[in-house]
Amino acid sequence: MEQKKAAGLSRRALFIGGGAALVGGTAAVYGEELARMWWLVPGIDKQRTEGEVDHKGARWVAASAANLRTADRPADYTIDRIVIHVTQGSFASAVRVFKNPLHAAAAHYIVRAKDGHITQMARELDVAYHAGNRSFNERSVGIEHEGFVDRPEDFTDVMYRSSARLAAGICRRYGIPADREHIIGHVEVPGTDHTDPGPHWNWARYLKLVRAELEDRPPARA
Repeated sequence: MEQKKAAGLSRRALFIGGGAALVGGTAAVYGEELARMWWLVPGIDKQRTEGEVDHKGARWVAASAANLRTADRPADYTIDRIVIHVTQGSFASAVRVFKNPLHAAAAHYIVRAKDGHITQMARELDVAYHAGNRSFNERSVGIEHEGFVDRPEDFTDVMYRSSARLAAGICRRYGIPADREHIIGHVEVPGTDHTDPGPHWNWARYLKLVRAELEDRPPARA
């Protein structure tokens, strides 16, 4: 994914340069701290590595740049929601359409039904066009699940468990409570005309798995 470029001197350079001027001769001592501080400034472009993923074990396949907006979340937009989707098609077809610039939509992740494999198609830093609501796009991470809303057999145990690990990691990174106010279905997004994940998605089971992941894997110390 191509990183945004600012005209002239970058705000990062101005910030670090100003900080160095303030500390004067002690700039070398505080260099490492200053280098970290700029990440906290809203609107600063964060460094990106091609192919890097936010969820360990996910495979990176880039969505079309037309299907998302490059951002610096959570510095510029607070992330406080996870939106659960169902593809209404195959895993392969979801990957294909998210790579298509004419589709005008993409989720951050897709979870495969047969084995729980996860493909990441947008960085969590960025605003993916998945919810059909600008505010919810900006504040949420979207997880697609392979299947159809009217086929409960598509929601496999391995899919639930894999998605729960993914959701728990997102909750941990951004301090999102693992409840139905903060982990919602696409159908619950204001203004949407979608019905997914549908009546066969087992919310009680899913949230139990997410909470178990959070309890079993406490956040690592920085």
